[in-house]
Amino acid sequence: MPSNTASQQQQQKIGFIGLGIMGAPMAGHLLEAGHRLFVHTRGKMPEPFDSQAMVCANAAEVAREADIVFVMVPDTPDVEAVLFGEDGAAGGLSRGKLVVDCSSIDPIATRAFAARIAALGCGYVDAPVSGGEVGAKAASLTIMCGGDEGDFGRVRPLLEKMGRNITLVGGVGDGQVCKVANQIIVALNIAAVGEALVFASKAGADPAKVRNALMGGFASSRILEVHGERMIKRSFAPGFRIALHQKDLNLALQGARSLGVALPQTASAAQLMNACVALGHGQQDHSALVRALEAMAQHPVAPETD
Repeated sequence: MPSNTASQQQQQKIGFIGLGIMGAPMAGHLLEAGHRLFVHTRGKMPEPFDSQAMVCANAAEVAREADIVFVMVPDTPDVEAVLFGEDGAAGGLSRGKLVVDCSSIDPIATRAFAARIAALGCGYVDAPVSGGEVGAKAASLTIMCGGDEGDFGRVRPLLEKMGRNITLVGGVGDGQVCKVANQIIVALNIAAVGEALVFASKAGADPAKVRNALMGGFASSRILEVHGERMIKRSFAPGFRIALHQKDLNLALQGARSLGVALPQTASAAQLMNACVALGHGQQDHSALVRALEAMAQHPVAPETD
């Protein structure tokens, strides 16, 4: 049975727009916590939302019904369309409501979106997440937030249903800045693990045993643990798609140009992402970045499985 606190939160009306690989399990945790959900997504409505939540015709209807509206869609134009397009959420917002964008998008655009929402008398928190499908399902996401402290305090109990490491980084947009930094680190680590395993395999060593040995040393990392195993087992079903990580690295490079900052290793990782997309792997998990390295080496880390 829910606690007294949960019972009180149950009275909140929560909106969730975008029920994809990440959004569905995130919203599912809110549903399991007893909150009243109003949902909208493109395409077929996944279970259990079709029977346990109020399915809305568009984003504006979600915003009219809910007091806090979560958005979890792929890219900057998608967020703009959800908020300000035809039947967008902005059309259903009223003073005092709160928009929480968990998408990974452009920090500059985020600040512009927040200003437009603020003009309606509503709050805005950017709260991009890291942890992939596994973290979304396990409610163990890292959530990087930007916004007013009061707005963050208001939404934090809900974010705690979806993640464990929840940080208010700074003002609006700073959560997105942090997420871009996260994606730089993750991409470079995936590339490093991929290069190491391609090298080991090409040199005649067993990549699985090499990975096991490295897991006990200073080279150990979450990427080596999870994505190294994916590379060896050829398990590239998407937890986080290459095409989305490609988008995030493009955001990093665009930001670097505007700041006058050089990100040479990020540029290299972005080119590997581009190569994977060109090779037809854009919808695979970002651990499939190794496929670009394998193509250049003309040698796979391990044989493909059936």
